[in-house]
Amino acid sequence: MKEIQKSKETREKELVTSIREDFEKRVEERKPFDAQWQLNLNFVMGNQYCGIGANDTLDDFDKQYFWQEREVYNHIAPIVETRLSKLAKVRPTMTVLPASSDENDIANAHVCKDILQSVTNKLELSDIISQATRWSEICGTAFYKITWNNDSGALLGLTTLGEKIYEGEIDISVCSPFEIYPDSNSSESLENCRSLIHARAYSVDAIKKHWGVEVKGEDIDTYNLSNSQVAGGLGYLSKSSKISKTTKHNQALVIERYEMPTVDYPDGRLVIIAGDKLLYDGILPYKNMQNGERGFPFVRQISVSQPSLFWGTSIVERIIPIQRSYNAVKNRKHEFLNRLCMGVMSVEDGSVDVENLEEEGLSPGKILIYRQGARAPQMLASASLPTDFRDEENRLLEEFLNVSGVSDIFSSNSSALASMSGVALQLLLEQEDMRISASGEFIKYSIKEIGRQILRMYKQFATSKRMSKFVGDGSSRLFYWDNSEITSDDIVFETETELGETVAQKRSMVFDLLQAGLLHDENGKLSNAMRLKVLEMLGFGVWEDMLDNNNLQVEKARRENIDFLEGKEPEVLEIHDHDLHISAHIAFMLSGEFDKAVKENSALREKILKHIRTHKKFKRLTQIAEQNQIALNNSQNSQN
Repeated sequence: MKEIQKSKETREKELVTSIREDFEKRVEERKPFDAQWQLNLNFVMGNQYCGIGANDTLDDFDKQYFWQEREVYNHIAPIVETRLSKLAKVRPTMTVLPASSDENDIANAHVCKDILQSVTNKLELSDIISQATRWSEICGTAFYKITWNNDSGALLGLTTLGEKIYEGEIDISVCSPFEIYPDSNSSESLENCRSLIHARAYSVDAIKKHWGVEVKGEDIDTYNLSNSQVAGGLGYLSKSSKISKTTKHNQALVIERYEMPTVDYPDGRLVIIAGDKLLYDGILPYKNMQNGERGFPFVRQISVSQPSLFWGTSIVERIIPIQRSYNAVKNRKHEFLNRLCMGVMSVEDGSVDVENLEEEGLSPGKILIYRQGARAPQMLASASLPTDFRDEENRLLEEFLNVSGVSDIFSSNSSALASMSGVALQLLLEQEDMRISASGEFIKYSIKEIGRQILRMYKQFATSKRMSKFVGDGSSRLFYWDNSEITSDDIVFETETELGETVAQKRSMVFDLLQAGLLHDENGKLSNAMRLKVLEMLGFGVWEDMLDNNNLQVEKARRENIDFLEGKEPEVLEIHDHDLHISAHIAFMLSGEFDKAVKENSALREKILKHIRTHKKFKRLTQIAEQNQIALNNSQNSQN
């Protein structure tokens, strides 16, 4: 037994050693990218007198002279902020296509759509996407980690030991590119990677709480935002934010290595270590790929793609050389102006008190004493400011716009814009957003992949009935579901959000559609459901108290169709809209799903036909009652 235990401990120790060696190898291979990301972050924050050294380390540049101007004229930050504000509009609505045309699959597709809408609201997915987009726009790449949290969701009860039991819930977090290590930096996507490492520093207490293993704490270097004093011009100091390494104490680096399925590990493999301890060694926990296969719980989002590279590139990286040149031109220009204003004095050696002159300068009314017989001090003639400064400054400003593809067309050339037609202005706006549309498409792809993994994760873990809240389409309601109703993860976008589309443009489009009559029904009227949808598109929020009766009737009829398949016989009530129910039941009987069910249960056809005849009977009775009431009213009116 001791030999078996010793052999197990030896294997675990060898596994931990191999994982740590693999991690250190990947760290070394990724060093050039780390240095570039740090440089991008520093330039956005305003620390722009730094560069990448020979060993892929970030080095600060010192002043060459005490009088040298070293101000920062940050044009990168507003460019990034403008891109982020435009990309914040990319929030398309997800919907799910049914697996087939069967009534049950169509109903399940509606449930899947409601599940996605519920998760989007519950987890505030829009804020998570914005956080990831900040990383992707500055560093070029960001990651979403979609996992299952057993300690979240509704409380189900308590164990015999008093521990709380939860139903579990989806957890989506954002991982910066500093935390992810692929097996090869030349892989163009996550699908091309065979293994992936996620490394993050945790406190020792958090590791013990989550994995139940005590790990020795150590000092971990992490990247953090700090304020530093930077020398400005003529000896004064200015504050600047910078990204630098800081040390966290009593921490441990948790390394998670995900391996795709292989011959030896058909369900993949996940190994988690911290320090010299093995926390977990088993199969990949999530069936988040197609056909129930297991894969990485990550979604990659990039800003601009690069061929044959795993990492995306950032616009910041392209405009750093322009920013350096612009700072140099502005500072040299101000140094020249300082010489014009303060002047440069020529004095004969030993003729004046030079130290006094350096400290006090030539203040108004100053009496300058110089040695008798010496040449009087005089100011050297200075030329006026060369136009080359202004020309180069304007060229660099134009280059900022050309390289970044981001500008505010309404901030300049107002006279030219005033003479443009509406069509020309629209074309100009579309051209402004053309360069950024590629980044928007990557965000759309990430949102679609997140939706797929959410449904696949619920399909795996939501084994019992759950209650969720749906908000949208003019209503707010609660619904119950379980994993048996998730029959499709084929996600498409119900609405495509355009980058250049403003709220005013959307409202104008809605009014144009109303005026053209394209939103009216076959009778030329605006249904209650469409009226609520129009109010929502105009930005008036969700009208919870105005539920559309027709939608409720159709949903009730669809649930009755499912009841028939389960062997139940739903009851016909006077409150039903018989026309809508009859149409829904007939559509169900014409579907392929009904044909399959009839082969197994021949009595099903007669049950539904009997149900439809009952609806028609109620409808005739209602019509007769209405006709009798009309006749009675006419008779009373004639007597009066």
